[in-house]
Amino acid sequence: MIINRNQLFNEILNNFLERFTDVEAIIVSDIEGFVIAGEKRKDIDVEIVSVLTTLIKPILERIRNDFSFKKFGTAAFDTDEYRLLFVTIDEERILSIIFNSMASVEKVSPYTYFLAEKSAQILNAQTGDLVQLAIPDFDNEAERHERLKASICQSEFIECGNYAFKFVIVGDHTVGKTSLIRQFVERKFSHDYRATIGLNILAHNFDFQGNEISVSLWDIGAQQYFKRFRKIYYAGAEAAFIVFDLTKRESFENVKSWYEEISELIKEIDIPLVVIGNKSDLTENRLISTEEGEELAKSLSEHGSSYIETSALTGNNVKDAFELIAYHYIVKSKKKEKDRIKDGLIETIESALKELIILELTFITYSFSWNPGFHTILDIEKLGDFSKIKDSSEEKLFTYKNGVILSSYLYDKFNLSNSDGIFCIFDARDKEHIDPKWKEVLIQIIQKIRKKRTIIVGVRVSEDQNWSQLMEELVIDEDLEEKVVSIVFLKIGSDYREKIHDYLKLWLNAIVNTRNLK
Repeated sequence: MIINRNQLFNEILNNFLERFTDVEAIIVSDIEGFVIAGEKRKDIDVEIVSVLTTLIKPILERIRNDFSFKKFGTAAFDTDEYRLLFVTIDEERILSIIFNSMASVEKVSPYTYFLAEKSAQILNAQTGDLVQLAIPDFDNEAERHERLKASICQSEFIECGNYAFKFVIVGDHTVGKTSLIRQFVERKFSHDYRATIGLNILAHNFDFQGNEISVSLWDIGAQQYFKRFRKIYYAGAEAAFIVFDLTKRESFENVKSWYEEISELIKEIDIPLVVIGNKSDLTENRLISTEEGEELAKSLSEHGSSYIETSALTGNNVKDAFELIAYHYIVKSKKKEKDRIKDGLIETIESALKELIILELTFITYSFSWNPGFHTILDIEKLGDFSKIKDSSEEKLFTYKNGVILSSYLYDKFNLSNSDGIFCIFDARDKEHIDPKWKEVLIQIIQKIRKKRTIIVGVRVSEDQNWSQLMEELVIDEDLEEKVVSIVFLKIGSDYREKIHDYLKLWLNAIVNTRNLK
């Protein structure tokens, strides 16, 4: 497909004008002042554009003389009616932006370098190149990350899911950051090196072991000038690549500096991190061994970082590197969700303790080895240490310093004298009818439990069983009204791991509500 540069410029410049209402016009021109592309608001006089182009030559000359890069520089000044900002795209071309007189140039500046980078991509694009033109919203990146943390929908027990995350790619000049991204996203390598102008962002979707991964790749320029903007660019990042060149020891030694910058500017603690040694194809020029790379990665953080060697030229290990960061993100997301679910259960337990002071929970089951509610609470480390008062083949009694008491029994013998609530499980898998003994167990529970207490009856079933029929056979009416006992029946299927925390919270809330009945 032939590159339609006019169409690409039209789209991104209009996107920029729509995003920033203080911007009146945008021009991409060469050093002679010839306009390559430009867009303005409808109510802006076209003469302003022509006046601007006459200002470009002396301004560009000043920029080129004042900056050591010779390929990069900026300048800004005010007129009576407008504020003008210039950003060099390369030695031959410049991006000019006209603001209204009251505009905050500082607020828009981080975006202008992104626009300059996209302009460079359009000007240098070849047939088949991918140029994504969406304008980012730096202000909302941190908020997006916080919303994501608060609403993670993946469960630690679900094998596959959908994941979306932002990760930054940093490292010294010429280490191949952009080339790695292009090799992964476009399956191609460009031999013409061009430094990233501040920031490049690409969105990409891929499948990883049945998980649908949507990533926002933030390729951040290494120029020292951009360090003041990198905090903005890092906001909301959930993973990172630090890339170095296997043939340049200085880039290897600077990995620690990049890690320190990430640790300082990214609020999230211990984000998934992969250190990449790039240009593995240049074996004769190699200066850093695999062992050195691995040792460096391990030393960066308390939990260590992963290390992988790639070649953006040949594509070797490039896909593996991106899949590795996806793996680490998925693992951490699932751990976060597990912690969040546990924290929710802890809050419910603590709330119940405020009402009852002492909270004794009893579990009655057909097998101590399959006792998910009991084991789920025992696995919550934040509840503190517990003491095993009894731990026999007939009875288990564990106590916590905060006032929680856990007891567990089999059907044959149980003590409910001080219990605030009972969680009883029956295994009905592959059964057409209930076991008559279950009714006897339930009647005993109701007889032994004190008034205004709560019973959860979990019936474990297979996917194809008739739940309604089983419930009709398990109806218990005796003594319920007299004792004011709450009883709830739950269907426990193959997804019990995902739902057990919700079952327990339901039970705990019912315990408190029943005790408060008048």
